[in-house]
Amino acid sequence: MPHGKTSYVCLPCRVSYKQPYDRDRQRICPRCAEPMIHAGSAFAAPRRRDTAAWRALSVLLHAGVRFHKSCCGGPGFRPRGLREVRERLVYAERSGEPVARALERYDVPWIGGPGRRRRPPRR
Repeated sequence: MPHGKTSYVCLPCRVSYKQPYDRDRQRICPRCAEPMIHAGSAFAAPRRRDTAAWRALSVLLHAGVRFHKSCCGGPGFRPRGLREVRERLVYAERSGEPVARALERYDVPWIGGPGRRRRPPRR
């Protein structure tokens, strides 16, 4: 039985393609001929016009976060913009937790210092 397809992303073109997974083969973007990044089988691409979401996605993919299906946990946290990514990066820096793990967690504690009136990140 053939394996399912997984997503590959081209960040400069802001596109994703579902293709069969092959560990030994580098995928090339058909639009710009640059190497694509393996994003995982549970990846959901943002709209091409949503530049903030693509910037946030770029940070996640370059930090090593991938979107894979699991039996119980689901694909993990998916930020809606750079603000949510920045809050998790601050949390990782202050807590000493690895960046990739802080970006994947659902339950990051809110780190608003005194005098800051920002809401905690959405779950």
